[in-house]
Amino acid sequence: MTAFPFLILAKASEPAGGGIAESLGLHWAKFLAQVLLFLIVYLILKKFAFGPIMAILEDRKNRIAEGEENLKKIAADMEAAEAKQAEIVGEANTRADKMIAEARESAEALAEKKRAEATNEAAGIVAKAREAGELEKNQMLSELKRDFGRLVVDTTSKVTGKVLTGEDQDKINQETAAQLSL
Repeated sequence: MTAFPFLILAKASEPAGGGIAESLGLHWAKFLAQVLLFLIVYLILKKFAFGPIMAILEDRKNRIAEGEENLKKIAADMEAAEAKQAEIVGEANTRADKMIAEARESAEALAEKKRAEATNEAAGIVAKAREAGELEKNQMLSELKRDFGRLVVDTTSKVTGKVLTGEDQDKINQETAAQLSL
């Protein structure tokens, strides 16, 4: 009891009929009216103010959560799109490299084919030129033999003074041709 000296002091100073609450200025009728008014105001605020405000806050909270989820989904979609884009670019580069390699191979094959054709054509031209040269040589030799034979026949007929017959001319031509071919 010595520990609570204020309580003892408060009991000692109590007026005879009211107690501590009345000495502090607390009147029960007014207190109950204030509690009742507070509860009425609280219920009205709860119904018309707190409820809608809480609903708005909950709706806002849901929209924020939904926005965050959408943001995460968009970020994931963006990453997937970037990965897909990188894959497509890589595939396109691979295809382009392959096409370039094929074009080079094709160009090399075509160049080799054209070189082979040009070589064959040049060989054909050289062969035709040799044939033409050989033919021309043979023609010139035969003309030379004829001319030489005529010259021999003319010279012989002038030297001998005798007209040579066809047989004599053939015989002289053969002898001359035999000597020329040696």
